[in-house]
Amino acid sequence: MLIQATQLRPGMVLEYNGALWRVMTIQHITPGNWRGMVQTKLRNIQTGSQTENRFRSEDRVERVILDQVEMEFLYQEGSDFHFMNTETYDQITLPKDLIEDVAGYLTPNMKVEVEFHQSTPLNVTPPKTVTMRVVETDPGIKTAAVTNTLKPAKVDTGLVVQVPHFVVEGDLITINTENNEYVSRSK
Repeated sequence: MLIQATQLRPGMVLEYNGALWRVMTIQHITPGNWRGMVQTKLRNIQTGSQTENRFRSEDRVERVILDQVEMEFLYQEGSDFHFMNTETYDQITLPKDLIEDVAGYLTPNMKVEVEFHQSTPLNVTPPKTVTMRVVETDPGIKTAAVTNTLKPAKVDTGLVVQVPHFVVEGDLITINTENNEYVSRSK
């Protein structure tokens, strides 16, 4: 589907120079009397490499619509992650390098969205927030102000998140998966 460059949004997938690219950032530039441009940062879906590209406002680009399928994360075996389609019960295996940025959020039985392009899985999107148990963190500082002191905490999947000083080992914490930030704590 051809769209104008000015309609590009972060997260969209393009077919450009014979490869699939995900739009990471976008900036509209209108330099005085010149024609407007759209500055983009693109990431190659297959290789993970990034590039910046400038499109003219009147350029048309090929937008690719990916099929989104709800799947359940089953387990990790070495560097392979196993998922199951929740409707057909078909199972797929994805290598860690394809899902490296979300691997730390995956826990068994978690529902995720897997994006496919012509039956090839390209991306895994976890829920917006996940709850995980803190397995390792430094003790809190009694004199620290609650609002501005952060310390690293490791959760049960090995992911490290910055948390407030009052979080202790064994706490369940909620993490925003879009920015890897602490949201809340529960006992």
